[in-house]
Amino acid sequence: MFTTCKPLILASASPRRYQFLHDLGLNFTCLPADIEETPLPDEQPAVFARRMAVEKAEIIANQHPASWVIGADTVVTLDGQIIGKPTDAAHALDILRTLRGKTHQVITGLAVVCQQEHCVETLTETSEVTFADFSDAVLAAYIRTGEPLDKAGAYGIQAVGAFLVSSIQGSCSNVIGLPLSSCVALLLRRGLIASLS
Repeated sequence: MFTTCKPLILASASPRRYQFLHDLGLNFTCLPADIEETPLPDEQPAVFARRMAVEKAEIIANQHPASWVIGADTVVTLDGQIIGKPTDAAHALDILRTLRGKTHQVITGLAVVCQQEHCVETLTETSEVTFADFSDAVLAAYIRTGEPLDKAGAYGIQAVGAFLVSSIQGSCSNVIGLPLSSCVALLLRRGLIASLS
């Protein structure tokens, strides 16, 4: 569907982000960036997500200055508070109880960085996710699948956790971890990819 025009690196270990770009037909390298992911005092969720995306991309771009590096970071937030990954099953249940029956935001920061071209381009995208109001027993059964334990907000919409979501406003791929439409538009505009004729 698309062809890669310049060297591309995805600075992420996320299998979902990898699959999105792979399914587009892109040729890229996957080099996860290891950074400290802690919000600064009073840092807004969108600012934090953008900063993390830039830091991830810049670390890899410094190692590969001629490549164009894609960094992304997705946060779940409710009432302006960032909800991270659960520490254990009990914490996961607390998170899911907090989210049930409410609308929360999923924000992804996206950065494209090329050191050689002195380019740092960023964007953020927000999707509104409304949870259904399931009982503690249902939430506990979901937690026993193991899926929530390594995910921000303690759920994954791309798999079993999809049943928790009653509606989404905005990009579904953004909730999974990459605002695909915005990402492709950015890569096309920069001439980093092209559609196959």
